[in-house]
This record gives sequence, C-alpha cells and structure tokens, in this order.
Amino acid sequence: MDTQQNTALTRALAEVPGPLPTSGVIHIAIPHTNRFTIVGNHLAQHPDLSCTAVGIAVRIQSLPQGIEVGIKALAARCREGEKRIAAALRELETFGYLQRVRNRLPSGRVITRTVFCNQPTALLHPRRPAAAPTPPRAPAQTETPAPAPPATEQPMPPAPTGLTGPSERPSPEATALLPVPPPQPQLPQSSPFVPLPPSLPPSLPLVRPPTAPKPPPRPLPRPSELTPELDRAATTFLSDLHRHAPQFMLSETDVRQLAPGVAAWLERGAHPDAMRHALTDDPPVPLRRPALLLKHRITELLPPPPPGLQELAALTHRPRITVTPFQTCDDCDRAFRSPTPGHCRDCREHRNEDMRTAA
Repeated sequence: MDTQQNTALTRALAEVPGPLPTSGVIHIAIPHTNRFTIVGNHLAQHPDLSCTAVGIAVRIQSLPQGIEVGIKALAARCREGEKRIAAALRELETFGYLQRVRNRLPSGRVITRTVFCNQPTALLHPRRPAAAPTPPRAPAQTETPAPAPPATEQPMPPAPTGLTGPSERPSPEATALLPVPPPQPQLPQSSPFVPLPPSLPPSLPLVRPPTAPKPPPRPLPRPSELTPELDRAATTFLSDLHRHAPQFMLSETDVRQLAPGVAAWLERGAHPDAMRHALTDDPPVPLRRPALLLKHRITELLPPPPPGLQELAALTHRPRITVTPFQTCDDCDRAFRSPTPGHCRDCREHRNEDMRTAA
C-alpha cells in the first residue's frame, strides 16, 4: 500500500500567500472564531523566561477570573510537577507578570490573592481614562426647530443588540453619533474541490520519501573447518539448551541451521556456560521465535578469535634491563658498581697520581 498523502495540508500550503521559505517554520494561520486567548510576543518570546514559565503564564491567562491558580491547583491541571510550577511562578513574579498579595479577612484569616497582568510594562506608564461619548444636546423649549432641508430618505441602521422594541430606538441625533462599522471584506466562496498544486518546492516535501531499504542481515558465522567433533558439540549444546532455558525449545531443523554458528563460537574458545548465558539471558516476553533470537545473538555477539602465539609472546615479552653488579674495592673495601672486580674511582685516581709523581 502506498503512503497516504495529507491533502488538507497540501491545500493549506497552496493558499499560503507569497513564496514559501526554503528553511525554517511555515505558518498556516487560521483565524480563531471562538475559545482563543490573545498572548503578546513580549511573553511568548521573552528572552529570560523559561518555556515552562511561558506555558504556565499562557495557561493562567486563558483561565476565567476566580479560578484557583495555586501550585497544587496548577499541578492538578498540568503535567508538570509542583517543583517546576513553583519555579515558573517565581519567574513570572520576578518579571512582573504575577503578583501574590496577602490579605486579612474580617474573620482574621489570612489568604493569598493572585493577580496576573498580561502586560506588566504598561503598568509603568499612566493610562489615560477612556473618553466618554458626548451625549446629544437636547433642543431648547423656546427655540423653534428649523425646517429640515429635503433629503433623500436613507434606511435607518439596525438597532443595537440590547434594544428589543420600537420605542427603544435611538433618536436620529444619537444614530448619527454611533460608530459606523467598517465594511466587511467579501470572502471568496470556498469551492468543494480545490485542485492540488502541480508541483511543490523541492525544499518542502509534504510526504517523506520512503525509507531506504534495510541492509541484508549478516550471515550466520561458520568455523574455518567444521569438523565432526565441532558439529557434534554444537548439536549437543543446542539440543540441551531447553533444559537450562525452557523458552528455547528448538526443532531439529533449527538445530541443524544454528549448529555452524555455535561451532564457530566453540572454535574461538568460548565456554559452554558463557555461551548459554550470552545467548539465553534476558529474552523478550513473550518469546515467539526463539530460533530467530538465537541466530541474531550468535551473529552479533560472536567473540573475537583467540590470539595466536606471536600475539601472546608480544604480550608477555618484556625487554631485559642489564644491571651492573656491585664490587668491593681491593684497597678501601668500598662497594661500587662495575662489571669486573678492581678498585673504586677514588683509589684509581690516587694510584694514577702516585704513578705520575714517581715518574
């Protein structure tokens, strides 16, 4: 069966405006219509906050007011433990996103109130109060309203959501003060079928190419010469294996196929107990194909060949160090090192001076 292609992702990438980048992330921005929270980049890309702190801040910001956001309450909602949540709350408190204030109730009980600010830098600057809308001026009773010039009759805008009856419609003066909503862009009607792009950039494969074929398994090792003695010992070892490991009950065919590999181990000087431990220790549960597991372990855990006589001789050979023996001086009986007996260096110098003086 071929690999299924994600047609929805292909269509979404085809609608991304502009050329696709050759590297890095590609954003598919779908506008939210409900259940969303606005998060500023100053928090999402904060250089000094950890990712855990950013995630905890987003979680707190998405919760409605009055929800408990203590350490134990967040630990019950998140996968992080209490220690990581406590460290994240301390980070948010350091950078002003979170404040924990202790208040004393009239009953004398002290409680901790948590205040979260989604933009703490805005608190540093004084905020201007929002300008209240100017109420319409009521006409004076003494004034006579001037006749309005004739104009084309315009349809009255729809009443606000809170109005329910015709008596609650705003006056024409109040209607003129209402903000005019911006024109909504006409969205193209989505077609039930969107043709796929003819070709995609080579740097953005939608479907991963099929994985490279696995290399063929290594063949079962064989001894340099399968003698009757080696074959008999390997067959006996495999036939007796189920007595020590009941999971490895082999058929006659399996014994014949695996005997050359076991013979290769025996040829390399492996002890039967060590072989049994290496081939049957810690098998998977349940063991469905014991012969296949033995073949894999015989091939992959094959011990190296034993060293030859030359390698052992090089290992045990040590260079001999010639040690000069001690000698006793014939004149002063002082010990000195020399290959032959005689006199020490001082006595030889005295003898040479005496001979020069006599000459």
